[in-house]
Amino acid sequence: MSKITTELLLERAVPRSTRLRKIETLNLSKLQLKTGDLDPRLFSRLRHLQKLDLSDNLLDKFPNSLTLPDLRVLNCNNNKLEDVTALKQFPLLEELTYENNVYLTLNDDYKVMFLLQNLRLLNGKDITKLANHVRRVNSRKLTSKVTAHWEKFFRDQLPEKYTAEQVKSIKKKFLKSVQTNVVYGPSSLSEFTRWRVKMIAEEFLAYSLGLELNSDTEPEEKTDENEEESTDSPREAAEDVAQVVHIYDPLLTTGAVTVTPSKRKRNHSKSSPGNKRSKSQASTEEEAEDVSAEPLHFLQCHSKGNSREDFKTQLWSCVFEPVLDSGARKDPIVSSSRTVATCGGESVCLIDCETGTVLKKYKVATEEFFSVAWTTLTMVISESRKKAHNILAAAGRRGIVKLIHVAADFCYGEIKAHKKPIATVCFSPTQETHLFTASYDKRIALWDIGIPDCDYNFKASQLLVLETASIPLRIALVPTCPEQYLLAGCEDGCFAWNIKLDKGQKSRPFEAIFQFPDDESMTTSHRVDGLAFLNDDVVVSKSSKPGCIYLWSWSRSFDAKGKGCQRTMSAVILAELEWSTTDMSYLTLSTCPAKEYVFCGDEKGSVWMYNLSGYTTAWGSAKGKRSERRISPTQILKWPELRVNGEQPPEILVNNVVADPAFTYLVVLTSVNITAIWKKS
Repeated sequence: MSKITTELLLERAVPRSTRLRKIETLNLSKLQLKTGDLDPRLFSRLRHLQKLDLSDNLLDKFPNSLTLPDLRVLNCNNNKLEDVTALKQFPLLEELTYENNVYLTLNDDYKVMFLLQNLRLLNGKDITKLANHVRRVNSRKLTSKVTAHWEKFFRDQLPEKYTAEQVKSIKKKFLKSVQTNVVYGPSSLSEFTRWRVKMIAEEFLAYSLGLELNSDTEPEEKTDENEEESTDSPREAAEDVAQVVHIYDPLLTTGAVTVTPSKRKRNHSKSSPGNKRSKSQASTEEEAEDVSAEPLHFLQCHSKGNSREDFKTQLWSCVFEPVLDSGARKDPIVSSSRTVATCGGESVCLIDCETGTVLKKYKVATEEFFSVAWTTLTMVISESRKKAHNILAAAGRRGIVKLIHVAADFCYGEIKAHKKPIATVCFSPTQETHLFTASYDKRIALWDIGIPDCDYNFKASQLLVLETASIPLRIALVPTCPEQYLLAGCEDGCFAWNIKLDKGQKSRPFEAIFQFPDDESMTTSHRVDGLAFLNDDVVVSKSSKPGCIYLWSWSRSFDAKGKGCQRTMSAVILAELEWSTTDMSYLTLSTCPAKEYVFCGDEKGSVWMYNLSGYTTAWGSAKGKRSERRISPTQILKWPELRVNGEQPPEILVNNVVADPAFTYLVVLTSVNITAIWKKS
């Protein structure tokens, strides 16, 4: 039996009423109502209802035919809503609140702004200006893109005299293609864009070919690619930033600090004059030299206390958000994320690289964050439904791992992993709940973080502890066997562990230590503060030896057949990269395996880029020999001469530099609280 009766409605009216048709204000909050309790036949009698409070219930959606023709104000806070498109049945709605519905995102905000033409207030904020932009400018640009896509790729596919079957076939292909290829605005709005593109495409076909519009009112399944929500209205996509860029903090009420490059230095390639190259290598490098990147944004979003004067906070780690499964969007160029998580000081930020918008910011006043990592968990969102969501792990000086459900804008838990600071964290690529934490307590721990239920209850457990001889600085799982071997760059060298869980030993010493050649061709151990895999076999490591980045073979260096632990093995060097001669430590490196690139920043704010696609084939052969000469950088991106309020920032160290998987954006983290975003042009 439904919880809602005529008597209940009359009793909960404000003021109480004797007839349903006289009720103008109705409070149905805190009644544990579910969607099935909203009986359209009963609600259709509320012909003059203007204000409805449904907060603090269990609604997951709205029925499509509640028939409240005069509804102006609706409160749905603290429910379990998953979709908002049914709200279009209330065309006179002026004020809408649905805060604390964890499955609704920024995409849903944009949907209601489009669907409800009279909406003025959304979650307590005046959205009039933004809503007009969504309804007019956004729609106009998307319509132009949809029309252009039809004209370019589909118009000529349809014969002059076509059958219904031909029209049906081309409609299906067009709708799929246009949703995949028409991209506009920040990636955080990609779901809204696909939703609008499909709507516009169907209207276009109906007008052009006389087809009937899709009358199905049920909302389509969300794919939630890169979904985020923000407490602030998102800034419009950045226009031309060739002359002026901004240091931007969303919590500063006085606006952005303008930073003007007094001189933009051209990014010239650097090569050693005596380095002889084969024709194929020369050709490859010449092609790579045509690759150029331009600075897009300079952001100051990790300031302590949001101070404009903070140029001391060190930024340490950044990682691009993985793209959730999005149907046809499998092409890495199309689906590669442009949202990056960065950490440093007391905060973690999520940034849209294209627009420079800080989408979210998380603060812990007593923390200094050193590392962030993403995983994707399939979470239960109702009794019979599951959904993939991206989870961000952040850790640092306090030895605690924070777990953040980004779409819900909610830090749902923490793991007290170590008693000393955590230097770095990473998730297993094959076991989505397995998290490695490397700490200053000279231990690397493997955790199962579990999967939170719909109330965010979760259980974390420690699966393994790897004992290290010195502080672990960087860790990397071996791509060909990520469930069996882990590499770590430590203060005293590079080590390997067997991490297979079917072994009974929970606490394990290292299995191998790798030695590298020094100038006298002897082997020795160095601090290894940079470590990454370029492909399935080639390891890139950076040591404390000045100007030294080695590329070496995992398979040829590690003897898995040997017995016993703590064996010493010589790294089989494939090549050495020419890099800065600084002896400064902790300037780490990264790789872009899909494009076969290595990146490393230096002590002068520059980024050294190495395109190694011309070498990897030779290295992969059984007889691959070490390159005799150091490989020069393909390109060095020079730090622009920025002026902040008329003054140059202090000495700039590049602590970390990371590219997205498609190498469209390059994010540079510095020692002076500036995040620089470069875009490949």
